[in-house]
Amino acid sequence: FEQQDQAYKDSVLPKDVKKRLAIEMGASLGWDRYAGDEGDILAIDRFGASGEGNQVMIEYGFTVENVVKRFEAVLDK
Repeated sequence: FEQQDQAYKDSVLPKDVKKRLAIEMGASLGWDRYAGDEGDILAIDRFGASGEGNQVMIEYGFTVENVVKRFEAVLDK
């Protein structure tokens, strides 16, 4: 993404859209530049867990309900 021209980046992440939620099933490192000051990041900043995929996703908060809750919190900022 960083190698794209500015026009493309602005079309994907318009400068006037400040409330963003970045969702990364890995480390949050680097996502702050895309989420911005008014955004949030849902990521895993600790060692992984063992188990069935669906259970691990729930443990780390990667559910529809949690994503909606996190984005509503961003909107309320």
